[in-house]
Amino acid sequence: MAFIIDSFPGRKITINDTPYLYFGGTSYLGLQTDAQFQALYIKNIQKYGTNYGASRKSNVQIAVYKKAEQLLATLVGSQVCMTLSSGYLAGQLVVQTMNVNHYELFYAPDTHSAVHISKKKQYTSFESLNIAVRKHLEKFKSVPVVFLDTLDTESLNYPDFKGLKLLPLDKVILVADDSHGIGLVGSNGSGAYQKLKALQPKELILCCSLGKGFGLQAGAVFGDMKRIKEFSNTEFFGGASPAAPAALASLIEAQSIFEEKRAVLQQRIQLFTKKVSAISQFNFVPMHPAFTFSNTILASHLESKKIIITNFKYPTTNSSLMSRIVLSAHHSKADIKHLVDCINEFQ
Repeated sequence: MAFIIDSFPGRKITINDTPYLYFGGTSYLGLQTDAQFQALYIKNIQKYGTNYGASRKSNVQIAVYKKAEQLLATLVGSQVCMTLSSGYLAGQLVVQTMNVNHYELFYAPDTHSAVHISKKKQYTSFESLNIAVRKHLEKFKSVPVVFLDTLDTESLNYPDFKGLKLLPLDKVILVADDSHGIGLVGSNGSGAYQKLKALQPKELILCCSLGKGFGLQAGAVFGDMKRIKEFSNTEFFGGASPAAPAALASLIEAQSIFEEKRAVLQQRIQLFTKKVSAISQFNFVPMHPAFTFSNTILASHLESKKIIITNFKYPTTNSSLMSRIVLSAHHSKADIKHLVDCINEFQ
């Protein structure tokens, strides 16, 4: 069932004049409704405007783009970074540029549609993916490019990447979508790049949205100098409008806010996982705020207690139902305790 609301869904939403606690979405740090963060963003809108529709290749260029990209590259640990207007666009830039004859594209289980291209098979297990990649290497000269999401509900990916370790990674280019990791997991919110790099793939490319961990409408691609230069020289990149400069200026200036919100979020996660009596009913990545489950009756029970969670078919109406409790830094301790009480009551 879809709920139509008239404001951003923060820790509470109002449906038919009735307030509900909201434990859904991807506003992990609660930044979109945070007064301090909003004030910073508004200040930068006043300096940079609401939008910048020119190409990054224009003869007039705003310095904040390079500054933000250097900050992100340093945070993640890559040679360089490029930013775009969304995570989806970042993923499509990578996949469409690499969909050429000297590469062969492979998809790990549950890879996001942002890095998909039509008519490419998605494997249902890393075992079958491993067999397919090795067979390809035996028969063809084209380089395998394996796409995956860094975080998954089966804990085969971050932090240990057990599934990837089956593959002949020294012969594989990895393209990882870290949209749900960057800004949240890793040292200082650096995401999964360094853990993937430690697996020593032939090459590592990472793309992501900056909207989930940083609350900003933008995307990014990380990699080595040669690869990022290739991406930046495409018509795809040159013809697209960039992220709003106010967003990237806010990224630079809000580092202390991000750090504070991450600390609060970790406290909320610890409280939730400690107090839920049957935590094993949820699939989750340690210290990540998303908790997926399959019991559809639990979602109805929570709604009866005036709690709304993420509960819809994703990414299309033909997909399986995604039921997920999402904690955020904007939730109070009392919010978490009430959620826990309602879940434990259901057992």
